[in-house]
Order: sequence, then C-alpha cells, then structure tokens
Amino acid sequence: MSREWDVENRGKEIIMRRLMAAFMAAAAFVSLAGAAQAQSNLVVVELYTSQGCSSCPPADALLHELAERDDVLPLALHVDYWDYIGWKDQFANPKFTKRQKAYAHAAGQHMIYTPQMIVGGQDHVVGNKPMHLARLIETHAAQPVAVQLSLRREGEAVVVSAPAVDGLGDVLVQLVRYIPEKTVEIGRGENAGRTITYSNVVTDWQVLGPWDGSSSLGMRAQAPGAGPVVIVLQKAGHKAILAAVRLR
Repeated sequence: MSREWDVENRGKEIIMRRLMAAFMAAAAFVSLAGAAQAQSNLVVVELYTSQGCSSCPPADALLHELAERDDVLPLALHVDYWDYIGWKDQFANPKFTKRQKAYAHAAGQHMIYTPQMIVGGQDHVVGNKPMHLARLIETHAAQPVAVQLSLRREGEAVVVSAPAVDGLGDVLVQLVRYIPEKTVEIGRGENAGRTITYSNVVTDWQVLGPWDGSSSLGMRAQAPGAGPVVIVLQKAGHKAILAAVRLR
C-alpha cells in the first residue's frame, strides 16, 4: 500500500509540475503580448516618392516587395513638390519634403528628387536599383544594434524603453505611423489612368524627444488605433539610424 501510495502521489506531483510549467509559460506569453524587441537586423529603408512622378511606380513596387520581409522596415514618405503637375498626392506631406531636404543638406547635396531611397539614415539610392539596394540592406543588417529598444502598448499609448548606453551622443527618439497598404486610382498627372498599390505609407513622423544614453530611456506617447507603431532611434542631424522597433 505504501509503495502504491508513493507512486500515485509522484504521478500527481509530476502532473502538477507540468500544469504549473504550462501556466507559467502562458503567463509569460501574456505578459509579453503587445511588446516588441528591436531586431538586430531590422534595416530602415525610407522611400521618397509621389503619385505624380512617372519614374516612381517601379520603386513603389520594390518597396511593396520589401514590406513582405521581417528583417526590413520599408517606409514610404510621399512628398508634395509634384502636386503642381496636375495630380495632388493624397499621402503627400510637406513635413516629408522637409525631411528629405534635411537629408540632402546633411549629405552636402543641393537638390532633392524622386524616387530616392535612404537606407539606415546614411546611404542614398537614386531611383529604382534593386541590386544596389539589396547590397546596402545586407551591409546594414550585418551591423550590431547600438541600442536594445523595447516597445509595448498601454491602451491608446505606447511605451518605449532602453538601457543606458555610454558614449551614445545626441539621439532623437521618433514615432512613426503608417498604413500597411492602400490602392489608388490616379486620375491626372504623369501617372494618369494607372492603379497603384502602395505599401507602408507613412502618415505621421514625429520626434518624441532627445536622448543621450547617459541614463535609461523611458518615454510614453499617444498612439491611438490598431495600426502599426514604429520607434526609430536616429543620430541628430539626420544621420545614422541606430535602432528601430515596431508593433504591428
């Protein structure tokens, strides 16, 4: 009887341990739901484009392909300086034109154009050059992330955090919102009559504040709605993007 009792209770103990392990794993999963960690190979690719630019659709299509990848964060920023041709781009934002001009100024350039891709805040790609872009993405993906970002939702807000980093310098913490996909029938301008599907169309790009890494990062920002939320950490002066994290 004693041995049978011992075997029975050991069996119950094993079952209880397994149930407890399953419960703890489920609890850990729930606690991580809505949180994201910066991937070491997440490469930010900014495309400056316009619905009024006849050279842009191939680059738009390339960005559409990049949007399928988990190791790349492609973002389409529609500029407004093509609107006078005869078709107003409904995604265009003068803030994005200003951002592109700031990149040009930082690089010592005197003009802006579409389509243009900027990889990691550093490398500029003129037009639609898939092989050149692929090599740049590979190079940036191989670089270690300087900051380990984390991002989580809290109701209608998001909270971004990171540990302190020595010698980081002046960095801007930026919040980006985008529409994953939108199809547009273009009625006038250089692309009149075309129906184009755009991916990762940026609707807002705002600076949450500066950070120098001397202490841990902790910022909270409003991000209503269920759409994707991105945090981009970038050297001040439109220089290198150090890290990025997104919630989809």
